Amino acid sequence: MPIKIPDNLPAKETLRNEHVFVMDEAMAFRQDIRPLRIAIMNLMPTKIVTETQLLRLLSNTPLQLEIILLHPGTYESKNTPASHMEAFYKTFDDVRDENFDGLIITGAPVENLEFEEVKYWPELCRLMKWSKEHVTSTLHICWGAQAGMYYHYGVPKKDLGEKLFGVFPHYVLNRRTRLMRGFDDVFYVPHSRYTGTDPADVIRVPELDVLAMSDRAGICICASADRRQIFVTGHLEYDRETLKLEYERDVEKGIDIRIPENYFPQNDPSKRPYHQWRSHAYLLYANWLNYYVYQATPYNLSELSLDFKPDRKGE
Repeated sequence: MPIKIPDNLPAKETLRNEHVFVMDEAMAFRQDIRPLRIAIMNLMPTKIVTETQLLRLLSNTPLQLEIILLHPGTYESKNTPASHMEAFYKTFDDVRDENFDGLIITGAPVENLEFEEVKYWPELCRLMKWSKEHVTSTLHICWGAQAGMYYHYGVPKKDLGEKLFGVFPHYVLNRRTRLMRGFDDVFYVPHSRYTGTDPADVIRVPELDVLAMSDRAGICICASADRRQIFVTGHLEYDRETLKLEYERDVEKGIDIRIPENYFPQNDPSKRPYHQWRSHAYLLYANWLNYYVYQATPYNLSELSLDFKPDRKGE
């Protein structure tokens, strides 16, 4: 797909080596179309890795995308060079007067804190409030999903007692919704978190539809009835070796951590991990971009309408 990103972004060379079509600005300007504007609020500490993972999945569409990277202005990243942040990132205050076709809010390693204890929580709340009038559809990932459900619907998170760590089978609850179009009966999603969401708390919210579940990992995908707010509790964007690197990091730190479930062949960390979620990761992001961003957004973003049609009946 023609994905438009800054020329010097580290992800560009990685994606080109994977034969992903990355468009420079000169080529983008020659196409007489309006690209979809997608903002990514990147809350992950390894920002360059997360950028690459998300851009790889967003690439699987014939639509032209313009990517805007955001970070909290109220928190200084400790794991990404300041030069990278200055060159490629903006803050919410930089874009608050703009409109976007889509927004992605990533996970963050702050799940053991109460939401209100997170340093950038007030800024994130302003972003989520702003998104209701300035963004066509928002995709929340992992802690970002917990934060979004808490902010928008008052759904609390809960301590799981131990880390949910591995790749787990999931099943679709609503096959008629377009977000799950093309999904297999069983699909796999990586999870890496200490907190979760009680399904009963979500089911009690009439505005939320639960779309996919796991017997082991609980709710995986749910969404508002109008699909303007979509929540994914796992990490479909993860690379093959992401959980392996997390496991080795925790072992090196002396953390009592179990081997990721359903991940290494024969549960042997010396073996190359299975990559069981790649096709459904591409499918989820393609469905989101097509059905809930491209087909729902106006050509002129200044005319962004809040009158969305719910697809509970499969429209």
